[in-house]
Amino acid sequence: MPRFSIIVPSHGVAGRLSLALDSVLAQSFGDFELIPVSDAPGTPAAALAAGYARRDSRVAPVHSPPSAGLSGARNTGMRAATGAYLLFLDGDDVLAPGALATLDARLTETGDVDVLYTEHERTPWWDGEPANPAAPLLARTPKGAFSPAEAPHITGVQLPAWGTAYRRSFLTGHRIAFPDGHFTDVGFGGLVTVHAERIAVLRSVVVRHLLRRQGNRLNLPGEHHLELLDRTEAVLARAAELGLSGDRSGPLFEQLFASVLKTAAHPARLTGRRRRAFFRRAARLYRRHRPAGFRGPGGSLGVQHRLLAAGAYTAFRALRGANRKAAGAVERLPRPQGLRTRLLYRRALRRPVDPNLAVYCAYWGRGYACSPAAIHAKAAELAPHIRSVFLVEADQAHTMPDGVDHAVIGGRRYWQVLARAKYLFNNANFAEGVVKREGTVHVQTQHGTPLKKMGVDQSTYPVVAAATGSFTKLLGRVDRWDYNLSSNTHSTQMWERAFPGSYEQLEYGYPRNDLFYTATAADVARVRRELGVPEGATAVLYAPTHRDHRTGFEPGLDLEAFCEAAGEDVVVLLRAHYFYDGRVRRGTGRIIDVTGHRSSEEVCLAADALVTDYSSIMFDYANLDRPIVVYADDWDVYRETRGVYFDLLAAPPGPVAHTPEELARVFRDGSYADPGSAARRAAFRSRFCQFDDGRAAERVVRRVLLGEPPEAIEPVRPLAERVPAPAASTLVRS
Repeated sequence: MPRFSIIVPSHGVAGRLSLALDSVLAQSFGDFELIPVSDAPGTPAAALAAGYARRDSRVAPVHSPPSAGLSGARNTGMRAATGAYLLFLDGDDVLAPGALATLDARLTETGDVDVLYTEHERTPWWDGEPANPAAPLLARTPKGAFSPAEAPHITGVQLPAWGTAYRRSFLTGHRIAFPDGHFTDVGFGGLVTVHAERIAVLRSVVVRHLLRRQGNRLNLPGEHHLELLDRTEAVLARAAELGLSGDRSGPLFEQLFASVLKTAAHPARLTGRRRRAFFRRAARLYRRHRPAGFRGPGGSLGVQHRLLAAGAYTAFRALRGANRKAAGAVERLPRPQGLRTRLLYRRALRRPVDPNLAVYCAYWGRGYACSPAAIHAKAAELAPHIRSVFLVEADQAHTMPDGVDHAVIGGRRYWQVLARAKYLFNNANFAEGVVKREGTVHVQTQHGTPLKKMGVDQSTYPVVAAATGSFTKLLGRVDRWDYNLSSNTHSTQMWERAFPGSYEQLEYGYPRNDLFYTATAADVARVRRELGVPEGATAVLYAPTHRDHRTGFEPGLDLEAFCEAAGEDVVVLLRAHYFYDGRVRRGTGRIIDVTGHRSSEEVCLAADALVTDYSSIMFDYANLDRPIVVYADDWDVYRETRGVYFDLLAAPPGPVAHTPEELARVFRDGSYADPGSAARRAAFRSRFCQFDDGRAAERVVRRVLLGEPPEAIEPVRPLAERVPAPAASTLVRS
């Protein structure tokens, strides 16, 4: 019996179905069966699924007529399933990389549960930022498995059917199936809630859900909205039949009627006469099934509850009109999420800018890292009068170094400091709703030298353009920049192309790379000990970049085989792209997984040589003047799908290998560090290490925070006069 049965209805999504199926088959955890459900043999989706079945025995297609709808397709898949747990995936969604392994690990930890609720990511089809709406809901739950009574706010009504793992014997034992018609997730999820006895949650994204350009079909006008009341009635009737306690039935009742009231208040979903009939029937259901002792929510929603209980449709309609007017006024406020937060931010924006407050953020809140961290540290030394606050996601707050003041992204203090700080440093971009106030200074530090196309230059590459979102909004964020850092003239030119704006380019180098010239032999030895590099070993850092045309991280090499072929003293430091931080765990034998290490610069210090494909880490590592080998096994594909600014293979920083055998050979025969490699590296360093000399952070602090004029800033030290941090082993330098 497989661990998971993954059911994928495909009606109307044949064009994207292969992405969904590929995301399943690419999972590192392989104990599953994949059940695509297509309309009938001979249809495009059925033909596609049949092709997958011929190539992989785990794929077992079934058929369900279009007239049976989504519920019929899912029920057909359930009947065919043999796995211990069922997982539903819409045909135009994808499983996140490593999702099945994470699910399996969590289920092993919790033991058998009836249902495992997970986080999911909602991705706009073109314009906007991904969102994780389940995260706040699941955050308030016990750590292990628990009974529904311990967290009654967790119900299947607020969470989608896809991305949740259901124990198959639980569903079949209670004869739970998807109801026919519309709002089938509400009916199914509600029945699961009523019957479940042991549940758990997984605080990790399992499914990436594509928000369609056409929007949700359920939101279109039509009589199908009346079926929401059918689903509501069926769930509440089952709850009453089972004698569900008030502590559990109250939250379920409130969540069901939150959806009912949303439909009743929406003028476009039902015409006037149908809306009145909908309201009256909803009022009868409300009075009939309201749990004893139920107390409705506060605020405007509480007023709607009371009006519904009283059947006061005229008053409800008047309230709806007043709410629409208020919503229009709210839209004119600054745009952080949530009315209360918007009002808080608006009030903070009315207060004076704090001339001694600086805010820092790196990698969208992933922690204390990169150039913002380096500038923060130097500011504490040279500008102690500046109060500094680092912005960080809640799940990374525990990683912040002692003594570093920080604010959790999205919290009250986060918006307060963003509203009042004079100086703002980021290596990515601040949130869409952040207002650029007069007199404030925004510094874009960047986080690499561009080999791949960036910014508006991505617009002609469909794979990455779709993920970038609105280029208009992107340029709006660029308009907030006052300064942009550059580490070489190539970057200066490419940033001007990719991010056209009125900012000033500061050719000061990247502050994060200062460490490559200030670290000592003792620092190198310390980092190697912390990472677990054996004494006397040759540590090869393998750092492949993200592939926009792939789902998930794959190392692209058999790293154990590489170690064996390259030499008995070789160990590999595996560092995946930061997109996969926390999801890659491949440290075995001579492979040391350093993906989760906070500082990529420290990892570089520990390495005796670098192997990468097209990652910008090569430009940073070149500062150390240690051997670099380019492993270009798919250069042509990468160049066509991602776009590049120059031909790396025509001017590489060292040897180029196209196959695993070639890569092992350059290490085995020592050519990775011979004079020819050193000559290529010298030319590469001359071109791309122009401004990194160990004092970039100082230059930024003096120019931006201390206000020193450009002519007073100490110039960049010539490349020939710089001394990089020593390597652990003696290798040929250029």
